[in-house]
Amino acid sequence: MAHARSMDRRGRGMDARDRLIVALYAQLKAERETRETLEWAIRNGAISQEVLEAIAADPVPVVTSEDIASLEKIIALDESRKPNRN
Repeated sequence: MAHARSMDRRGRGMDARDRLIVALYAQLKAERETRETLEWAIRNGAISQEVLEAIAADPVPVVTSEDIASLEKIIALDESRKPNRN
């Protein structure tokens, strides 16, 4: 990611488009993990019909600004550990 177009010249942050990509990735990952867990629970008979109905009726949680901020910190830490190529 050393040459990512979204990083400004001083490596301070991501642009809005890349923030959206990170947020969507995090949401997709969470949804996949939820689905895998649900599939396991259904296969093993760990969920009642009432719980399944409640899960189906519950909206998917959205990614919060705190989630994005946490991901940005992780990315920034990762970037700061890489050797400077300038």
